[in-house]
Amino acid sequence: MSLILLLFLSITTFHKCICSNHTVVRCNEKDLEILLTFKQGINDSLGTISTWSTENDCCAWKGVHCDNITRRVTKIDLNTYFYEYEPVKVLEGEMNLCILELKFLSYLDLSENNFDVIRIPSIQQNITHSSILLHLDLSHLYGPLHMDNLDWLSPLSSLKYLNLDGIYLHKENNWFQVVNTLPSLLELQLSHCNLNNFPSVEYLNLSSLVTLHLSGNNFTSHLPDGLFNLTKDINSLRFEGSNIYGEMPSSLLNLQNLKLLDLSSNKLQGLIPDEIGQLAHIEYLDLARNMLSGFIPLTLGNLSSLYLLSIGSNNFSGEISKLTFSKLSSLDSLDLSNSNFLFQFDLDWVPPFQLSQLSLSNTNQGPHFPCWIYTQKSLKDLDLSSAVISLVDRNKFTNLIERIPSELILSKNSISVDMSNLTLSCSWLSLDHNNFTSGLPNISPTAEFVDLSYNSFSGSIPHSWKNLSELEVLKLWSNRLSGEVLAHLSASKRLLFMNLGENEFSGTIPMNLSENLEIVILRANQFEGNIPPQLFNLSYLFHLDLAHNKFSGSFPHCIYNFTHMVTFHIYELYSTTIDLFTKGQEYVYDVNPDRRTIDLSPNSLSGEMPLELFRLVQVQTLNLSHNNFIGTIPKTIGGMINMESLDLSNNKFFGEIPQSMALLNFLEVLNLSCNNFDGKIPTGTQLQSFNASSYIGNPKLCGAPLNNCTITEENPKTALPSTENEDDESIIESLYLGMGVGFGVGFWGICGSLFLIRKWRHAYFRFIYGVGDKLYVILTVKLNSFRRN
Repeated sequence: MSLILLLFLSITTFHKCICSNHTVVRCNEKDLEILLTFKQGINDSLGTISTWSTENDCCAWKGVHCDNITRRVTKIDLNTYFYEYEPVKVLEGEMNLCILELKFLSYLDLSENNFDVIRIPSIQQNITHSSILLHLDLSHLYGPLHMDNLDWLSPLSSLKYLNLDGIYLHKENNWFQVVNTLPSLLELQLSHCNLNNFPSVEYLNLSSLVTLHLSGNNFTSHLPDGLFNLTKDINSLRFEGSNIYGEMPSSLLNLQNLKLLDLSSNKLQGLIPDEIGQLAHIEYLDLARNMLSGFIPLTLGNLSSLYLLSIGSNNFSGEISKLTFSKLSSLDSLDLSNSNFLFQFDLDWVPPFQLSQLSLSNTNQGPHFPCWIYTQKSLKDLDLSSAVISLVDRNKFTNLIERIPSELILSKNSISVDMSNLTLSCSWLSLDHNNFTSGLPNISPTAEFVDLSYNSFSGSIPHSWKNLSELEVLKLWSNRLSGEVLAHLSASKRLLFMNLGENEFSGTIPMNLSENLEIVILRANQFEGNIPPQLFNLSYLFHLDLAHNKFSGSFPHCIYNFTHMVTFHIYELYSTTIDLFTKGQEYVYDVNPDRRTIDLSPNSLSGEMPLELFRLVQVQTLNLSHNNFIGTIPKTIGGMINMESLDLSNNKFFGEIPQSMALLNFLEVLNLSCNNFDGKIPTGTQLQSFNASSYIGNPKLCGAPLNNCTITEENPKTALPSTENEDDESIIESLYLGMGVGFGVGFWGICGSLFLIRKWRHAYFRFIYGVGDKLYVILTVKLNSFRRN
């Protein structure tokens, strides 16, 4: 009997295996309906959810995960992805939170997409089951996405992770109370949500919370002291850039499990309390960019777990010595920039740590290079800009900077070292405003940012520079460099910013410059030859300075593709500066995409200016002075309404100044002198506001602010008769002309009618014959009577 039962069980098991191999269990119909509703409002230009079709099992859709047995949707992961370190905006359109109605959903990530609206259905009514959702990430950092309230969170009682970064919640005044309805919540991220208040924390229970990130809001208040009495187990706390003022709350120091504390970029005042040394587990401490003052407590040196310390840009005073860092053996990143500390380190001091990042910019380290930095073998980023350094140990210094792989910033010191035999491997190199001499260093092919301006480098460009395929910014302004340079940059196809001004470079502009160029400055060199038409096909270019060179030939007549000079664009570039010559003088600007410039002054360019140049309506500075240009100013110049500085002086332009120039309301600098303009200067508030020097050197030009145009005012007595005679002659000529026309019309009107109408013609001839007969009879009678007498 037992054998028969065993056989029956084996057959049943085998039958189930066979069925399981041939039966496909598709996803739940209710889940499918919810997913399709969610998809309806999405604009999927990249085809990210192209697999979301009823032809496929929804468990096989991209980003959808189901339980292997029940085939119910348990996880949806549609966050953005990265390509070459750049985020790709995947989904656009409507984010419909109906997706939260999925009964077995435990994980939902829609972060870093580009939705523009959130639709919140009546979720409380639709979620009749007990939600098992544990992880919810809707963070959005590509533009304002508004949400009026957080009431929809209430049914999600199992939630442990909530991230709404970048979603504007400024209308939600009770966000803390809503969060209080989530008893299982461990991690809360509401950064950059435009929150503006701390509600009362009296009745809150946040004892489970371990991570609280509220950065980038606008609280304009103190941190509530009671907040940190509710969150004893918290280990990560971020409030940077949230407009918080007052002193550091004492309750912060009771958070014994705290590992990360970021209060940077606020308005905190007062001292760092000595009790900060009690935070035994703290690893990340950032208090930079506040208004804290006083001495740095020595207890800070007891934080042996600390790997990042950033306290720069405050009002601290006093000494910084080895005692400050006595036990910081784990320290990896140190930022003391923009400080007035008195640095007191022994020459033979060897720190207990090995840093990968160090910033001492805008501090007084000099005149000697700090010896303890030579001991740091793991440095990846070093910023010693404006540190009053002039003396270095050449061997130790060169060994140090050659091994730094990421950022080396030594700007605005007085360091003088021959670097011609060095090979620098860093990707960001700033050595500007020093006294470096001799030849340029060799640079790694991975370099992205190179600023060697305002030094005494000489010689030609090293051969190794031909391999700078990753280069995006190059600044060599004000050195003594010579030879050809532009040919060396043909491999730099990612180049955005090129400043080679104030050197002795020569050669011509090649045709294969980077198509991504936004700023080209070749000012004050020995470049020559024609300007290639390809230069005017760079759609991103907004600053072109070729002044003070030897360029010749005519201006290229081609289709200009300066998109950024026609249509306003905002495009973020590196945080850097450019030397801009505009409005008749030199300025130093932070890179500002709305400053459009074309400067071709002192060269040997000739020919007429193409109309396309005067259609670049976003241009603010146009300087064509000291060339040999000819032709007239086109009327389309009136459309360049953003023009602030216009210099066409010392050319061979002629003709009248177009009246449309009076429309340039923002014009602050104007120079049309030394040309062949004639006629009257157009009347307009703007053009008359400049003095005569803007127009001199044009003998036939008149009108304010020059002399009056009319000659009659000089000799009115002789001028008036001449005018009257001219008027009489004109009237007589008009009279004769009218008589002739009248005669012609009358003659051809009668003769034409007689010729074309038979009855008229017969009547006319009968009339003529009758008149002839009468005249004959009268004449005969008169003659006979005369004879008788």
